[in-house]
Amino acid sequence: MDWGMKNRISKIIKPKDGKTVMLAVDHGYFMGPTTGLENIKKTVDPLLRYADTLMLTRGALRNYIDPSTNVPIVLRVSGGTSIVGPELLHEGTTVSIEDAIRLNVSGVAYSIMVGAKFERNTIIGMTEYIDEAEMYGIPVLAVTAVGREMTKDVKYLSLASRLAAEVGAHIVKTYFCPNFEKVVDTCPVPIVIAGGKKQPEKEALQMAYDAIHAGACGVDMGRNIFQSTNPVAMIQAVNAVVHKKYTAKEAYELFNSK
Repeated sequence: MDWGMKNRISKIIKPKDGKTVMLAVDHGYFMGPTTGLENIKKTVDPLLRYADTLMLTRGALRNYIDPSTNVPIVLRVSGGTSIVGPELLHEGTTVSIEDAIRLNVSGVAYSIMVGAKFERNTIIGMTEYIDEAEMYGIPVLAVTAVGREMTKDVKYLSLASRLAAEVGAHIVKTYFCPNFEKVVDTCPVPIVIAGGKKQPEKEALQMAYDAIHAGACGVDMGRNIFQSTNPVAMIQAVNAVVHKKYTAKEAYELFNSK
């Protein structure tokens, strides 16, 4: 791994503790104006100081984020289907590596659908993007998307995460499940967990705590932060779990104190 690649990964995953709080606000690429993201700038600006990385699309980056921000960007580069289409998450490349470079991103995110009838398309698409990204020292975050017909259990998530790493992903984003340490133990690259659908704050913080203690290097949360009753307090609480070794109970008390 060359210096540029290592440098970019160190911006995403903080070297001081090997952990990261990623703020995911890329939902609009297939969901449109998601609740809480009608105006991304208004939502994100108060949260940026507590996020290690911001994950979003190029359109959102160009239209909503101040270019002077010093928060590292992980750019969504796959897409092509919508929430109302017949094949949700049957994705292909939507952003060239050249445009990612122009946007000065620290990493790129590409979804794969392991187990879907079109899995080959998404996996080959990601591997081709990895080949291009490697030429410029840009890390690829594999997003192991899960279709409605699939089970988020340790067997499936281990398969999807290991496959992503085997074909060259530098970081894997997947879902949390019971016995998550087995997913981590069988994946040779860092894993961050997806926040998934909105949960009560107490439950989301417990999930974050359990994932970190099972070996995840961080969280990539979106709706559980920006759809919270107090988004700023929630990202502070998540940050405390990831970086300050708060228990879920302590983090929930922090959330309620704000």
